[in-house]
Amino acid sequence: MHFDEALRKAEALSMDLVEVAGTADPPVCRIMDYGKHVYQASKRQRDARKNQHIIRIKEVKFHPNINQHDYETKRNHVVAFLGKGDKVKVSMFFRGREAAHSELGMQLMQRLVADTQDVAAVDAPPRNSGRLLSMMLSAKSKK
Repeated sequence: MHFDEALRKAEALSMDLVEVAGTADPPVCRIMDYGKHVYQASKRQRDARKNQHIIRIKEVKFHPNINQHDYETKRNHVVAFLGKGDKVKVSMFFRGREAAHSELGMQLMQRLVADTQDVAAVDAPPRNSGRLLSMMLSAKSKK
């Protein structure tokens, strides 16, 4: 159909002639209500933004010589962050002579994994980099 004929047909229907694929040979056009199309597209984008979940990374810092109560408090923070759907980076810092006993930090990390195994999955296992030992936890899927 020629452009003039399509334009007359669109005006007769009180609609717009919208170019869909301008690079095609011949160009492809469509008869539609353009204002309604733009409104529906913006509505779809708003709905997509509403259902979108932003994943934040929270960090909980430990030292290898932590007391039992402090450990439990920090473990509860980890569980609370995972319950909200956030990822948790667990960091173990070694000060001074603590760096010579990195196995204590690794044991504490394994203990934390065991204590949170019902709600947490290990994304990145404990990695040692100098005076820092870190791992990443995420919430287990609820299936």
